[in-house]
Amino acid sequence: MSTDASAPPTGKGQETRERIVRAAARLMFERGVAGTSTPAIREAAGVSSSQIYHYFADKQALTRAVIEHQTQAIVGGQEQLLGRLDSLDALRAWRDAVVATQRALHYTGGCPLASLASELVDHEPDARTALAAAFTRWSGAIRDGLRRMVDRGALGPEADPDTLALALLAALQGGLLLGQTQRDSTALEAGLDTVIAHIARQATTRGA
Repeated sequence: MSTDASAPPTGKGQETRERIVRAAARLMFERGVAGTSTPAIREAAGVSSSQIYHYFADKQALTRAVIEHQTQAIVGGQEQLLGRLDSLDALRAWRDAVVATQRALHYTGGCPLASLASELVDHEPDARTALAAAFTRWSGAIRDGLRRMVDRGALGPEADPDTLALALLAALQGGLLLGQTQRDSTALEAGLDTVIAHIARQATTRGA
C-alpha cells in the first residue's frame, strides 16, 4: 500500500473510506487480522485496490482504522447507557441485557475489541496503545455511573468507582470469552453477578 491521503476525505470519498473500514472490520472479526487479505476487503467493500491504497498506507493503518471503528461502535454506542448505570437496578438491568444478547447470538463472536487485542497487542505497539485506550474509555463510562452513586450517597464513601468499574469490565470480558468457548452464559453471569453483589454490599440505605 502507498500513503494515506494528506487531507481527510469528504463527501463520496468519506463514504468510500467508511465502506472499506466497515468491510475490513467485519472480515477481521470473522477471520482475524492475519486471515483478512486486501483482495478479500476489496471484494467485500466493492472497491478497487487503488481505492484502498489511496486511503491506507498499509494494513497496519487499516487495522488502526478498524480499531477506531470498533471502539466507536461498541464503546461509543454504550457510553450513554453505561453512564446511566447509577443505581443497583440499572446495573442489574444492564447485566440482564448483556446476558440476553449473548444468548441471542448463541455465544458466538465474543467482543470484537478483545478479539483484536488477542491478536495484535504483543507485536503491534500502536495497536496495543489504541486498544488500551479503548478499554480505558469503556471502563471510564462505567465509572461515571458509579461515581454518581457515590456523589449522591447511594454508595458509601469506601466505594472506589475506578476499581469497581475495572472489575465489572474484567468480569464482562472474561465472561464473554468463556461464554464463547463454552457456548454457555454461566461464567458471564457468575462474573457480573459477583461484582454487582460486591457493589451492592457497599450501598447505603438510600442506594438499596
